[in-house]
Amino acid sequence: MTLLLFLAILDGLAYAAQVFMVAVGLTLIFGVLRILNVAHGSFFAIGGYVAATLGTWAAATAAAPVLALPVLLLAAVMVGGVLGPAIERLVLARIYTKEHVLQLLVTFALFMILEDVQKLVWGVQPIFQDGPVRALGQVEVGDIIYTAYQLYLLPGVALATLFGLMWFLRRTLTGRVIVAVTEDREAATAMGIDANRVYLLTFTVGTVLAALGGALASPTTSLVPGVGVNMIVLSFAVVATAGLGQIEGAMLTALLIGLGRSVAVYFAPEFEVVIPYIIMVAVLLIRPHGLFGRPELRRV
Repeated sequence: MTLLLFLAILDGLAYAAQVFMVAVGLTLIFGVLRILNVAHGSFFAIGGYVAATLGTWAAATAAAPVLALPVLLLAAVMVGGVLGPAIERLVLARIYTKEHVLQLLVTFALFMILEDVQKLVWGVQPIFQDGPVRALGQVEVGDIIYTAYQLYLLPGVALATLFGLMWFLRRTLTGRVIVAVTEDREAATAMGIDANRVYLLTFTVGTVLAALGGALASPTTSLVPGVGVNMIVLSFAVVATAGLGQIEGAMLTALLIGLGRSVAVYFAPEFEVVIPYIIMVAVLLIRPHGLFGRPELRRV
């Protein structure tokens, strides 16, 4: 019983790290742009596909072990650097002042378009490339063999992302500008801050984080059409449970949901799928604004 619980915790940490990487980008975008981006799941999927494609290319070269991990970051930067600015400038910039329902419909339309693009480019057959997992080797925990990739790399990257974002937003001039626009765009604009550039930067960073989440997930799962749907639904559960716009809360909530799901896998498999949403509903019934959210004043 004790060993099973320990193994569930290890699995839960790796799973929570993957979910957090996507959820933190979603909550960052909402916190600044105030747009709930349904297309975020497509960035996760495309990041995974590009990482698998680059990984397959790297595996065919003599420097395969050296390139196995860098291609994951390269894939995230490529996807975020191309899709992020293009979508923000060409689409989202036109709907910032529109009704939230219209914003939701536009991002859902983007999601559907990007889903079809994935099928056109990569087809519908499963794609899998585990070069990074093999490059890091295995670790023995008791009598159980784990991959160092899941045991160390995924939680390490998630923690580095959390502390990096906290430092960036609180200690750098650019980060403080982003916080100023988040708190009051009109006042920030009156002080000479270009809110449009802040929106562009924030959306690009959020897109890179989602693509990085997909790239990190690609060596441990088969990529198939619809993989982005599952992750965006789960990310919404994390963000809603934490409170919209709460970066630190997203980490704690991802951990709570990841551990809950993993414990269910070991002790009650029939509840594996619904545990994250049971946690979300239970929290929102008690705290409608999320664990770390707070009511906001609405300007009229």
